Amino acid sequence: MRAAPLVLLLLASTLTVMAGGVLTPIVELLRGDLGLTSTQAGMVVTAHTAVIAVSAPAVGWAMDRWGYRVPLGAGLLLYGAAGGAGALTDSYPLLIATRLVFGLGAAAVFAASTVAMLSLYRGALRDRAMGWRSTAVSVGGVVCPLLGGALGGLSWSAPFAVYLVGVPLGAAVLALLPDARPEAPARGARGPRFRPSPAVLGFLLLTVATSMMLYTLVVFVPQRLAELGVTHPSLVSVYPVSWSGAMGLVGVVYARLRARLGYSWMLRLAAALWTASFALLALGGGPVPVWVAVVLFGLGAGIAVPALTVLVGGGVPAALRGRATALVTTATFAGQFLAPLVLGPVVEALSIGTAYLLVSAGAGVLLAVLLAVRVTDPEAAREDA
Repeated sequence: MRAAPLVLLLLASTLTVMAGGVLTPIVELLRGDLGLTSTQAGMVVTAHTAVIAVSAPAVGWAMDRWGYRVPLGAGLLLYGAAGGAGALTDSYPLLIATRLVFGLGAAAVFAASTVAMLSLYRGALRDRAMGWRSTAVSVGGVVCPLLGGALGGLSWSAPFAVYLVGVPLGAAVLALLPDARPEAPARGARGPRFRPSPAVLGFLLLTVATSMMLYTLVVFVPQRLAELGVTHPSLVSVYPVSWSGAMGLVGVVYARLRARLGYSWMLRLAAALWTASFALLALGGGPVPVWVAVVLFGLGAGIAVPALTVLVGGGVPAALRGRATALVTTATFAGQFLAPLVLGPVVEALSIGTAYLLVSAGAGVLLAVLLAVRVTDPEAAREDA
């Protein structure tokens, strides 16, 4: 396993969680300083996700045609420039505009880094690399909220400067990352078409659900903590750090879990952890139960996220991997975008506790479905076919 490409890809992977995580500690500051509703403040964290969901298929098609290095490098440059522009913005409409442009760069970063990881590594080595990727994402999830909380103590706009790290990383990717260009089809021949199977569609729906659950934490846990008297950005940042840290711990042992449990029991375990997590978020009466709940969620997400990525993107021919991974990207960020829109009205009409009880019930339904089905290794099935 070559060190330089892996390091670059792991660093790029940390930026996927930074997209929203660095802003989590300042949600309440945004509401107060700009006079926003809960849903409007949540849209600052999630507006870019709609752009990612829509543009990801085009990114996937481009990677299948020209490779992943240039889309990843260019995406990192745009990610850094547009994300950092939020530090110079003092109005809500302009802030949303920068987040929309930022989404174009983030789409390329998320999809191309995933395709590169799946293309460069196979078998047990892929399991190890995906586990390390999950840990890297979690490290970003630990560092970014801490930075956001610390900088949020200066002003709500200061955390946006963290995104500028994408610029030097993009230059390094363009200079150093190897590329695997797909073979062009014979003249006059049509390239392969990607038609998702029912199983793949199910994994994509589970990816949407996973992302929605994650962003119900990102957007509404700060408000839940405010109800419990925890409002300082540095204290709020402990909670995203905790769920990201739990994901990172799972990433360290992911390859062993994958070998011992298999995909079916891994996904069932994740759903069980989520059911318990959101029930505790709804019913817990203090900051400590909320902390335990977000740790339980992080453990489940650390299992499910790399597993779902491989289940969708790892079992297709190389010529289709960009388009398959683009669907993972679309599902992931569609879920993030939908979370505040779906749960926000419930929170405002009823309560955060009621909303989290509904999420717990939904996770319980997922668990029941997963107990009724068996998930196989798509790469092994494709090789045996």
